[in-house]
Amino acid sequence: MYALISSGGIDAVKTIIMIAIACVLLYLAIVKKFEPLLLLPIAFGMLLSNLPMIKDSSAIMMHTEFFTNPEYMTDGKYINVGYICQHGGLLDLLYLGVKLGIYPPLIFVGIGCMTDFGPLIANPKSILLGAAAQFGVFFTFVGALVLSALVPSINFGIKEAASIGIIGGADGPTAIYVTKSLAPALLPAIAVAAYSYMALIPVIQPPIMKLMTRKKDRMIVMEQLRPVSKTEKILFPIIVTIIVALIIPDAVSLVGCLMLGNLMKESGVVERLTKMAQNELMNIITLFLGVTVGATATASSFLSAQTIGIIVLGLIAFCFSTAGGLFLGDIMCWVTKGKVNPLIGSAGVSAVPMAARVSQTVGQKENPSNFLLMHAMGPNVAGVIGSAVAAGVFLAMFGNL
Repeated sequence: MYALISSGGIDAVKTIIMIAIACVLLYLAIVKKFEPLLLLPIAFGMLLSNLPMIKDSSAIMMHTEFFTNPEYMTDGKYINVGYICQHGGLLDLLYLGVKLGIYPPLIFVGIGCMTDFGPLIANPKSILLGAAAQFGVFFTFVGALVLSALVPSINFGIKEAASIGIIGGADGPTAIYVTKSLAPALLPAIAVAAYSYMALIPVIQPPIMKLMTRKKDRMIVMEQLRPVSKTEKILFPIIVTIIVALIIPDAVSLVGCLMLGNLMKESGVVERLTKMAQNELMNIITLFLGVTVGATATASSFLSAQTIGIIVLGLIAFCFSTAGGLFLGDIMCWVTKGKVNPLIGSAGVSAVPMAARVSQTVGQKENPSNFLLMHAMGPNVAGVIGSAVAAGVFLAMFGNL
């Protein structure tokens, strides 16, 4: 209490606001069950880093200045790992996994172990829907630059715009991976926005789906997918990794780990490693990632006009990505003369399997005999690859600026 009073009027108000935001997010995670596995640790990390404490107290677990203030960095721009290990708190040490780009690829190993690329292999056209659903990423990239030019209090450069745009991929780890490299100061707001919109997919997508598709098209029952052989499933991750490495090397960290996890699953020869990646590894990394990213959301970095801009632009990115997939779904429905249900286009965003389930739910409301889940999983897993490729494009273009 003494620390809160001594911090001064405006700082005390900001602290109270951040604690209130953390409590609201905890409510959404616990009571409303909005993406609780991520939202709960993010919210509690936010709570921990905003608790009023006496400056220089040994109880402080997170020092954001170690990662953003040139005074604490090597050559004024590289994080000083040795200094952080010597003087940092618990969350500082865990946050190194984010700053060094360790956590997101490890999560992709776990995602790969839980992903079935069979629907995508059976229907290769699905990859077009996954690509179309990245439209919001690039649209918002341009929109962030335009907003920065129109609003003097918002200063988004090319790197910041790229980091905001990647929210449209609906992939939290990918958004974190890009942002920690291009715009680390925006990491708290982008992470919270990305995971919040992922959790709100069942709320955000259905109105867009109904707006962009016709009722009779939503009732279309698609033909059953062909069986996919084990050989195809084993060759797929190997071939995709080679192609991505040759075309977009900067995406290999994410795509390669995704395909490694999938190869472990499909090969059937490393069952122990597969179970570990699906459970223990995913759970541990998710906890570390959520708590540390939430801990970076301090009042000084989070309560700003930029944060409001990021949240608004993130919603625009997500909506336009959904619309991009649906638009191509409508075209494919027309070209195939009603053999493709356009609703599966909305699953082209990277949130697996949530987006595919929404396609199934909306389709079944229109036609109870409709089962779109497996058809929607094709563009859904294609969206995972698409968002990682989009991230690689941004890192290749702007990483060295």
